[in-house]
Amino acid sequence: MRQPSGDDGNALVEFSYLAVLLMVPLVYVLLTVFQVQRAAFGVTEAARQAGRAYATADDPAQGAARARFAAELALRDQGLELCASCLRPPTGALVPGATISVRVEHRVVLPLVGGLFDGAVPATIPVRATHLEVVDRFREAP
Repeated sequence: MRQPSGDDGNALVEFSYLAVLLMVPLVYVLLTVFQVQRAAFGVTEAARQAGRAYATADDPAQGAARARFAAELALRDQGLELCASCLRPPTGALVPGATISVRVEHRVVLPLVGGLFDGAVPATIPVRATHLEVVDRFREAP
């Protein structure tokens, strides 16, 4: 009968510990990157759709309501919510050839950062998008 040596089976244990130590941070970073990318897609499309909705409205009040609804819909498509101050009111007149500017912001909350680092690291990543939309030249002037 063979006597077991002191190192038998250690390679499997060491590999398991190293795999956990390397994979957990890697998975966390990947999930964070995916959340930021999702927010980037959402705010870009929200700004674009809000600009289009505002530029095709009949009056600024209707345009602001349409822009907010379009931005909410585009963000909801990515699983995000539009906060009250996330959509800056579109700027620009609704006259033929005018340029409308729309800006949408969203803050991606990083999981576990606030509790672990307690203010040393920002707990959110801001994501912003600005879209410029030109009002149709052949539109009827107000």
